[in-house]
Amino acid sequence: MILVVDVGNTNIVLGLYRGKELLHHYRISTDRTATTDEYGMKIYSLFQHANVKVEEIEGVIISSVVPPLMHTLEKLCDKYLGRTPLVVGPGLKSGLNIRYENPREVGADRIANSVAGIELYGAPLIVVDFGTATTFDYIDEQARYLGGAIAPGIGISTEALYEHAAKLPRIELARPKSTVGRNSVASMQAGIIFGFAGQVDGIVERICEEFATAPTVVATGGLAGMIASESRTIQIVNPLLTLEGLRLIYIRNV
Repeated sequence: MILVVDVGNTNIVLGLYRGKELLHHYRISTDRTATTDEYGMKIYSLFQHANVKVEEIEGVIISSVVPPLMHTLEKLCDKYLGRTPLVVGPGLKSGLNIRYENPREVGADRIANSVAGIELYGAPLIVVDFGTATTFDYIDEQARYLGGAIAPGIGISTEALYEHAAKLPRIELARPKSTVGRNSVASMQAGIIFGFAGQVDGIVERICEEFATAPTVVATGGLAGMIASESRTIQIVNPLLTLEGLRLIYIRNV
């Protein structure tokens, strides 16, 4: 059994695989101040819930876009799991042909998403990841990672609206009944949900105009389903694409 860990700015997503099968997956808050022992106790609690013994964990792989947490998580793996984790980054074989100007700038989560996308859906491909930032990654028909776009994510955009507009409330993200909201909450929901769906369609269509072959468009991330239901360009939703990419990268290195 292997443990795959995707560390984002807002959440840490963990998955337990036996072979190709994802047995369990969990989402916990990213806390940059938490200690090795605090994270260790959280992991132990999740393992208890899944009836998994530490001895069953054969290996660990981590992708992270939060560098300050890496030392804490590497110590956690050593102290609580007795394993040295693989860390997605320079020196680790992903099998992805990266044509970015500086390949070291490509986020580990974007690499994992692209690896899984190519494996599951082929190329050309656009992967849209709804995380703290909304990222768009383009892989051409030769399975080369060419780059993409990065936009502010849904969560931080919504929070910024609440924090900087004194009369607007903090809202639940839900599909509004109409584009024309009849109160502040419905108006904000319409602007956010339909606005981000329009952003996705606009960027995806612009990418498609630059290349001859039509790509498959895959969405991932916690809010992918909600936005995909309002998008005309998203074809596939796979909320756990990053975890599958991490599993594939682990296999390629072990």
